[in-house]
Amino acid sequence: MADTENGNAGSPGGGGGGGPCFKPTVRRWGTALIDAAGRARSQRRGGVGYGGVPFEVLTTPSRLAVLTVLATLAAPTPAPAQLGARDSVVYRVSPISRFEVKTGKAGLFGFAGHEHVIRARGFSGCVMYSPNAPSLSRVEITVPADSLEVLTPPDTTEIRKVTEAMRTDILRVEQYPTISFTSKTVTAVDSGFRLVAELTLAGQTREVPVDVRVAIGSDTLRAWASFAVKQTDFGIKPFRGGPAGTVRVADRVTFAIEAVAVRVP
Repeated sequence: MADTENGNAGSPGGGGGGGPCFKPTVRRWGTALIDAAGRARSQRRGGVGYGGVPFEVLTTPSRLAVLTVLATLAAPTPAPAQLGARDSVVYRVSPISRFEVKTGKAGLFGFAGHEHVIRARGFSGCVMYSPNAPSLSRVEITVPADSLEVLTPPDTTEIRKVTEAMRTDILRVEQYPTISFTSKTVTAVDSGFRLVAELTLAGQTREVPVDVRVAIGSDTLRAWASFAVKQTDFGIKPFRGGPAGTVRVADRVTFAIEAVAVRVP
């Protein structure tokens, strides 16, 4: 089938019908359906129609102008999602970024225990930022669970003990080797962005709300965020120590992220 002047598919004899504004003038080779009065101003446009029958469409300059407008209107307009994806910028998280977990104290003798700062020694991630459609932006961070190390207290013996317990008894790193943070929704707010993200910890995934402050340069993106979760929501039993387990880590822990990401060329 060939397109007629109104942009609709028509049969060789024009059976497909013209639009409501005008009808095309169609002539088969060997027929005399030519408007003699308009022949001098017309331009021939031909083709091969259904069944291999050649045809010729006579169009006047005014009709060509209408065709041009219709072709422009008929051109598909990219959806907002397509525009956002096309205009997005990808940043890769730099190793100078920081990913920390801070724990509190609990239990009968919690005052005798320590608050711990745990830092990831290795992680990877990327940020896909869509300035024209922020809701299409995306954040992904992956942390090898065995890269987490306890930094405080300064007692090295306790650090080694807590680190070993964290890796084997709490996070079970051999069974669950990664911790992941992946945004589900991104909303622009006055202070930056509000994310709903999926946090996967010890094989369990939960949604967490996160507020993020962002500074965007020509080639870099910096972001600061913190959020708290309960270990028990992820099936984790908080660490216990001291006499009869009277000193233990609080159920609630806080994640703190300071990310530096570099634009991917």
